[in-house]
Amino acid sequence: MNDSYGVRHLQKHIWENHAFSHIFNADFLGFALMVIAGVALLTFVLVYGMVAVWAERKVAGHIQDRLGPMRVGWHGWLQSLADGVKLMLKEDIIPTMADKPLFILAPPLVFLAAFTAYAVLPFSSRAQLADLDIGVLYITAVTSLGVVGIIMAGWASNSKWPLYGAMRSAALVVSYGVPLGLSMLPVLMLSGSLSLQEIVGNQGGGILHWNLFQAFPFMPLAFLVFFISSLAETNRVPFDIAEAESELVGGYHTEYSGINFSLFFIAEYSAMLLSCGVAATLFLGGYLPPAFRTLGMMGLPRLLAWLALGLFLLWRFTSFWERRQFSEALFFAVLTLAGLLLWRTFPHLFWFLTKTGVLFLVMLWLRWTLPRLRIDQMMYMCWKVLTPLAFVNLFGTSLWWMWAN
Repeated sequence: MNDSYGVRHLQKHIWENHAFSHIFNADFLGFALMVIAGVALLTFVLVYGMVAVWAERKVAGHIQDRLGPMRVGWHGWLQSLADGVKLMLKEDIIPTMADKPLFILAPPLVFLAAFTAYAVLPFSSRAQLADLDIGVLYITAVTSLGVVGIIMAGWASNSKWPLYGAMRSAALVVSYGVPLGLSMLPVLMLSGSLSLQEIVGNQGGGILHWNLFQAFPFMPLAFLVFFISSLAETNRVPFDIAEAESELVGGYHTEYSGINFSLFFIAEYSAMLLSCGVAATLFLGGYLPPAFRTLGMMGLPRLLAWLALGLFLLWRFTSFWERRQFSEALFFAVLTLAGLLLWRTFPHLFWFLTKTGVLFLVMLWLRWTLPRLRIDQMMYMCWKVLTPLAFVNLFGTSLWWMWAN
C-alpha cells in the first residue's frame, strides 16, 4: 500500500502536524479516519443511486420525446426519494418455499461487491481510501463476487424465472470477464503498474498523453472492448438478458420486494459508476485535466474548448428564454455556477466526475437506443468477436511496446 495517497496520507499528515491527535493511538486514528471516509463514500454512493434513477428516467423521457417524472419536486427530482421511502416502508415478503438465509443475504452481497471496489478508485490525488499496489486486480476480484449474490438470489427464490436470470447472469459475467481483463492488459503494459494512482500519474502532461491516444489504434480498440464488456458485466442494454422483463418478469429479483428489491438497483447503478470511473482512470487520464494548452498551436485548442462551452450555454439560455422556462434557466444557471465552483475548488474531483458522468450518460443513451440481444448472440459476440479482438489487440500492443522501448 502506498502511503502517499488516500486515508493513510491523511493519517500521517494529522499525526505529524497536529499535536492533539497524539491523545489517540496511531492505529485508532487511522481506523477512525477510515470509518469516516467509508461512511462518506457510502453516503455518496447512495445519493448517487437516487440521482442516477432520476437521470435515467429523464434521459429516457427526452429520448422518447416526453417529459419523464415532473410532479414530485422540480422536474420530478424528489421522485427517487419518494420511491426510496416507499420501498423502505413496504413489507419485505419472503416466499414460503424460499431458502430464507440465502434469500436475505443475496441483496447485501450484490451491493457490497460493487461498493467495496470504490476503496481503490482515485476520485482525486487525495480522495481515495487506499492506493493498493494491486488496485486493478483488487477491483476485478471483488466485483466478480456480485454474480455469486445474483446466483444466490435466483437459487434461494425457489422459482424458475429468477433461476433462469441468475444462470444467464453467471454466463455473462464469466464470459465477458475474459475480454474485459484482456482489454486492461495493454494499459498495465504501458503503465508498468497495477496501482491506479500510478496509472493516472503516467498519463500526465495533457490530453495527448492519455492512454486512449497512445499506441494507435490499439489503445482506442482496448477502450472499446472494455466499455462493451462493462455493459455486459453490469447487465445493461443490450446485455440485460439476466433481468429481461419480456420473458423473465424481472429476472433474478422477481421474488424480492421492499428494501431488498431496491438494493439490487442501487448495486446496478453503483457498478455502472464504478465501470465508468475505472474506464476514465485507465484510458482518459483519471482526475487529470485535459490541459489543452499542451497541444500548442498558439493556444487554439483551449480557446476552442472555452468557445464551445460558451456557445452551449448561450444556446441553452436562449432556448429557455424562447419557451419562457425561467425556473429551468435559473436552475441551469445555479448548476453551471456550482460546476465552475467545483472546478476552481477541487479541479481533480471535477474532471474525474465529468469524465465519469459523460461515460455514464452514454450507458443511459444506449439503453434507449439498442435492442436486447438473444443469449446466443451475446455468446457469439463475446467468444467469437470481442475475445479474439482483445487477443489480437494485446499482441499488437506488445509489438508496439517492444518497438517503442
